[in-house]
Amino acid sequence: MKAALCTVPGRLEDVALSDADEPTCPTDGLLVRVHAAGVNFPDVLLVRGQYQEKPALPFAPGLELAGVVEAIGPTVSDFMIGDHVMAVVPHGGFAELCAVDAKQAYKLPRHVPFDHAAVLPVTYGTTYHAFVQRARLKSGETLLVLGAGGGVGLAAVELGRKFGARVIAEASTVEKREAARAAGAHETIDQATNGLVDRVKALTGGKGVDVIFDPVGGDLFDQSMRCVAPEARVLVIGFASGRIGEVKANRLLLKECGVLGVYWGAFARRNPETNRANFAQLIDWLAKGEIKPPIWRRFGLADVPAALAALAERRVIGKAVVVVRET
Repeated sequence: MKAALCTVPGRLEDVALSDADEPTCPTDGLLVRVHAAGVNFPDVLLVRGQYQEKPALPFAPGLELAGVVEAIGPTVSDFMIGDHVMAVVPHGGFAELCAVDAKQAYKLPRHVPFDHAAVLPVTYGTTYHAFVQRARLKSGETLLVLGAGGGVGLAAVELGRKFGARVIAEASTVEKREAARAAGAHETIDQATNGLVDRVKALTGGKGVDVIFDPVGGDLFDQSMRCVAPEARVLVIGFASGRIGEVKANRLLLKECGVLGVYWGAFARRNPETNRANFAQLIDWLAKGEIKPPIWRRFGLADVPAALAALAERRVIGKAVVVVRET
């Protein structure tokens, strides 16, 4: 088969389209013919050798995918050959075939486009868990989304609107703020020009926001802690800025607010049934057209280095997707 392989960790441009051995079907899993695979920042870290997991070389990056089941392991009973599925994998999505743990695979209705399904698991799985299990976001609350132009940020805007929140989106460029508006943001903020704290206070009549969704960290996290309403929940998603923010306990006391970590991968491993129920809802919304993951650009399998570079350079608005097989 063909795969975009990393043979030496380091430079993104060294990932190359190559011949690779076809994977075998796991005893408790599936062999999937990949049609599309989402591009995520951990793929960049995997290639650079900076991720907490270091696959044996050579390997294909790619953490999420959608395709068609070609083979089924002998202990698997919930899938059939020919099923359309999306799946989460440790790596291997940027290839024509991928071995998948059946517990990490989810059936898709046949009319759901593979490219839309392929970019759903990581960003929407994280965001749904953040809002439902962690923040318990309620209709009528005010939600501030930081870094709203990225994949997880736009998912937060869209799902926040879906849950009935008033959504304020912070993003660094005009194009990203326009994308946030298109995803459902009621208001947008250019914090570099207007200042985050003053603008949020103006938009909320001085009250502040009920929930903050923060995949950025650093200075934005520090500023956002001055934007919280009483009993607010601050969701720590990640640290795209490269710096981990800090909060003083007196601010938590005075506002009676909480800072909540969101580690979707660990949650999914601890609570597989709840995670599967989350995805059942997301897939239902996707199938009905009630959510639509924003795809910035589609890349071919030979163009994986360009897709990874675009993500590393923060040029991607929403998600990039690698189209492995045309439908």
